[in-house]
Amino acid sequence: MRRTARDTEAVDGISKARTGAGSRAALGTLTAAGTLLALLLPTGPAGAATPHGSHRSPAPRAALDAFWTADRMRAAAPLDLGAPAKGPGASAARRTAGAVPHGAPLKVPPTLPQVPRLPRVPAALSGVLPQAGGPWTGQGAVTTTTGRVFFTYQGRNASCSGDAVTSGNKSTVLTAGHCVKLQGAWHTNWVFVPGYHDGQAPYGKWAAASTLSTPQWTASEDINYDVGAAVVAPLDGKKLTDVVGGQGLSFNSGYNKAMYAFGYPAAAPYDGTKLIYCSGTTLKDPLFSHDHGLSCNMTGGSSGGPWFTSFDEKTGTGLQSSVNSFGYQFLPNTMFGPYFGDDAKALYDKAQAS
Repeated sequence: MRRTARDTEAVDGISKARTGAGSRAALGTLTAAGTLLALLLPTGPAGAATPHGSHRSPAPRAALDAFWTADRMRAAAPLDLGAPAKGPGASAARRTAGAVPHGAPLKVPPTLPQVPRLPRVPAALSGVLPQAGGPWTGQGAVTTTTGRVFFTYQGRNASCSGDAVTSGNKSTVLTAGHCVKLQGAWHTNWVFVPGYHDGQAPYGKWAAASTLSTPQWTASEDINYDVGAAVVAPLDGKKLTDVVGGQGLSFNSGYNKAMYAFGYPAAAPYDGTKLIYCSGTTLKDPLFSHDHGLSCNMTGGSSGGPWFTSFDEKTGTGLQSSVNSFGYQFLPNTMFGPYFGDDAKALYDKAQAS
């Protein structure tokens, strides 16, 4: 659905152009997960809420399960992010400023559920790198660990994507920062629906007990740190990754890597009913962020979906190394995702210890 500048705050797309602090005046407008939106809109101050590192959900799990009916999930608007680029002189500042903090590389292996056994991927699927956007027709763990995220934002129902990961609490979901908090306010009615398909929740609706983000996103919605997490409550006495499995993770893994990106884009030409993926070799954003870039035409609603290095098409497992975050209007069919450095690792550690 195309929108004019007058429509940038409409719910059909939930586009926003005022997410930064005053020190981050916009040169251009970015949009979550590659959806096009109005160019060169100015930014204003973020919401007045005092920054906090996490938000606890007061809503009972049963109430959220009843709230998110199939019709509500189908009707949830994809969340678009009108995030600011850096201001005048940003190019020079970017060259001289420190990059996203890096540390020693760290890999966390995936965990697989005991049942069901993973189906074999059809032979025709092998060797699909690169892919700029298409339905995932294989099977494997990615079909159970990846799902849609639903929440209420400014009184409206919206959607993103997310991924269950290996964690000490067996209950951690990674997503984008703007999929848990935007314009100074934490989203409410937050649930994760792994394996979502056209209004169906084959593995249940997992309600967030708490949502978290990086300090940089929480304080000023810095696009370089657009990473969020949720700790979900048990469902029917079971923990999330015991049911659907958990993907591995990789921090400080470098740039220019072969990666696969997954998500549930819900803005045209997609409709949010299917798991979509892209694959290829990433580049480092040469413009206004320190993010990875990938040729990908996924649209709004795919925000927060996982990017994997070392992805195995046969098992559907990999090491999560980023999330779908934003795209530039003037650079179509390219997705950007934050570098998983020390701050992303600290967020993961905080979430899995909750």
